Amino acid sequence: MELDGNTLIGELLERYPFLKDMLPSISPVYSKLNEPGMLEQMGKVATLEMIASMGGIELHDLVFRLASEIERFEGGASAGDGGDDRKDDEKLQSLKSIILDLHSGKTVEEVKDRFKALAMEVDSSEIARMEQELIEEGLPEEEIKKLCDVHVEVFRESLDKKKDIDAPPGHPVHTFMKENEVLDGYLSVLSGMLKDIGKMDSAELTAEKKESLSRMMDSISDVNKHYVRKENQLFPLLEKYNVAGPSQVMWALHDDIRAMMKRTSELLEEGGPEALKEHLDGMVRTMKDMIYKEEKVLFPMCLDKFTEEDWSRVRKGEEEIGYSWIEPEEGWTPVMLEEDIHSGGAPGRIRLDEGYLTVEQMNFMLRSLPIDISFVDENDRVQYYSATDERIFPRSPGVIGREVSKCHPPKSVHIVQKIVDAFRSGERDVAEFWIQLNGKFIHIRYFAVRNEEGKFLGTLEVSQDITEIRKLEGNKRLLDWEDE
Repeated sequence: MELDGNTLIGELLERYPFLKDMLPSISPVYSKLNEPGMLEQMGKVATLEMIASMGGIELHDLVFRLASEIERFEGGASAGDGGDDRKDDEKLQSLKSIILDLHSGKTVEEVKDRFKALAMEVDSSEIARMEQELIEEGLPEEEIKKLCDVHVEVFRESLDKKKDIDAPPGHPVHTFMKENEVLDGYLSVLSGMLKDIGKMDSAELTAEKKESLSRMMDSISDVNKHYVRKENQLFPLLEKYNVAGPSQVMWALHDDIRAMMKRTSELLEEGGPEALKEHLDGMVRTMKDMIYKEEKVLFPMCLDKFTEEDWSRVRKGEEEIGYSWIEPEEGWTPVMLEEDIHSGGAPGRIRLDEGYLTVEQMNFMLRSLPIDISFVDENDRVQYYSATDERIFPRSPGVIGREVSKCHPPKSVHIVQKIVDAFRSGERDVAEFWIQLNGKFIHIRYFAVRNEEGKFLGTLEVSQDITEIRKLEGNKRLLDWEDE
């Protein structure tokens, strides 16, 4: 039975009578449905949209809760003796119920006791699985993002009981955590600076004090490499193990932090001490919470799921993106990857339409072009990017084989998908954008790649810094190296 806003409550309860006992747990108002004659009176006219309004909750919350209960009840009935799988599913449904109660307005304190009674121990994989299912079953990613802080607060007590993760020096997780130590130190210093700012009036917030804050923000902003490595190295591997929800939520939070850092620059130019302090207090809190989420949820989950070969690929790719403030320590040694073992044979020559090239020649020819190139195949998966020395947009080997929709921030995914769909249908062959980024003028073009018969083979993305090109005037016909 399909559930939506037009579903009649009478038909629903006739088919699934066990929902009568469950509905009052969503809202006490629904206990009226069990009063004599009430269901007969309302059942033929009241839709789920009306019932949701009656209970003061969102329609998608009600539909989700009902669908989850139906799935739980019917799944349990067919599960024979039950066993560990059913217990895990029941615990997951209860955890999801707690999150939805928080979403509907209940406070952390109101649900904390229920959580303690449910389970004194909950691991990071259960949190990840819960977020994944919430997204898959219809709760928007934006709603999950809003709840992320509450998730961690509810689970903080059990997460705090977990042993600290132990990764050897040189291991990617060890490097991430060392970066977090540096970031935490910067944030603590910034918090101290903000205490003084909170006592100032506008006249006391001098240019010198603003300059000190600006220098501190310059140091903190290097965290972007830390986030880009997560997005390009860890998230693709989590998707490989069918864990996409948490990484989508965390990427959206990365973008929030980036927006906060950008807004800080604007407030340093225009804002007074009160607005600046309020904004930076929120930024510090959000970034410290991100450290906690990484070390208590993300990194343990990655250590649990990734193989040594996976970590070797992470280590190999992260150098292309770079590190925040530090370099990896000596110690951990990556395993030899299969592709590295077999890379020492004869280079061979590849026949092209016009001429022949060795793999080495082709690789370095593409890397020498003054443009960034990425190729997405006909199945919407990234198959190549040019590893130029100064890429405009960071990439690492972790994106190879990944769906293109997962390689862009959530807010721009629909634009990329629209372009690819138009190319595939033959409606369009080119899309073009230009942006101003960090003082540079960036030209971005997308081209449909087709064979001689017009068959769609994929999408080519070409990005170029044209800042200096736009300044050119007149003609230059002579070589003037001596003047440089």
